[in-house]
Amino acid sequence: MALPLQSTGTPIRSACAALLGALLLPVLVGCSDTSNSNGDTTPAGDDILMNQLQYLGTHNSYHIRAKQDLFDVLLGFIPDLAPTLDYSHIPLQDQFDSQGIRQIELDVFDDPEGGLYSNHVVRTVFGEDAASGIAELDEPGLKVLHVQEIDYETTCYTFVSCLREVKAWSDAHPRHLPITVMVEVKDEAIPDPLNLGFVTPLPFGIDALNRVDAEIHSVFPREQLLLPDDVRGDYVTLELAVLSQGWPPLSQARGKIMFALDNSGAPLENYIAGHTSLEGRVLFTNSPTGTPEAAFMKRNNPLSNPGEIESLVALGYMVRTRADAETEQARTNDTTQRDAALASGAHFVSTDYPVPNPEFSEYQVTLPGGGIARCNPVSPGDCNPDLL
Repeated sequence: MALPLQSTGTPIRSACAALLGALLLPVLVGCSDTSNSNGDTTPAGDDILMNQLQYLGTHNSYHIRAKQDLFDVLLGFIPDLAPTLDYSHIPLQDQFDSQGIRQIELDVFDDPEGGLYSNHVVRTVFGEDAASGIAELDEPGLKVLHVQEIDYETTCYTFVSCLREVKAWSDAHPRHLPITVMVEVKDEAIPDPLNLGFVTPLPFGIDALNRVDAEIHSVFPREQLLLPDDVRGDYVTLELAVLSQGWPPLSQARGKIMFALDNSGAPLENYIAGHTSLEGRVLFTNSPTGTPEAAFMKRNNPLSNPGEIESLVALGYMVRTRADAETEQARTNDTTQRDAALASGAHFVSTDYPVPNPEFSEYQVTLPGGGIARCNPVSPGDCNPDLL
């Protein structure tokens, strides 16, 4: 806003007033446009499209490493798999605050009656009661964990409680850059070598997928969500919208939460069924190019098909990739995949190491130059790095 200086009418004083106004105007504009305490981009850059930036994400964002006694057993029974489970994340709100994370991932199991995951029967091996004593696990609703019975430690036990964490942080920082929540639905049974009575997950069918949408709506008001319908607008298909007009500008996307389905196969097909272009749905889907729903893409390994992610980004799709997987890069301090992921222009670069694990190496993933986001290296549009 301009400073309402009053001129006295004399040429010298008028000139001084004009000079003072010119000097103070940038200061006043800067006061209204400065970054918030979390480093999100300034309102002065709100004409930037949300896909003209690159964000940092975490993989299995809820995950906590199994207790040491159980982890030692896993090393004995599954020596190849157990080391891939050796990572932990801090609570979601802390990730947003201290690590600059703007994309998270939640794995969900269906539990419409409640109690399916209340017992951890593997604890009986250590002479403990199988009952977890966690009241939330007795409640009906989707549960958040990695692998039932063996890798179930989490910072938030239910989908709703995880979402409430996201909403609480979002409400406290209403001008934040859009947050993307990837949801992976899970129903795979696992071996039970000691015949302890491991729980068998319920199939994740259409009703369960509908409950994913319903639980999201139970936490977030419509105006806080960025939905496929918002991006599609008046275009015939969602894909045509992102390839033609692109994604919303930050002026429309700030403070919003976007959801995406991690799965392919039957869950993807069931989620789309009856919802062409994801009409009426909450989650974007990892749909192939050339389909009405194509807008968001998952390409986990940026090294597997060189140039593919760059091409998708340049066309207008939003892409998630991974900088590391299964603790391998952190154990060897190998930055090859990390560097490729950042250079690819993928909008969401996901990692298990926004901070290093000193027991492994100095390996970590941050955006070049630091900060919450940076101008997308492949499709920056008119993004001005000075405003980030």
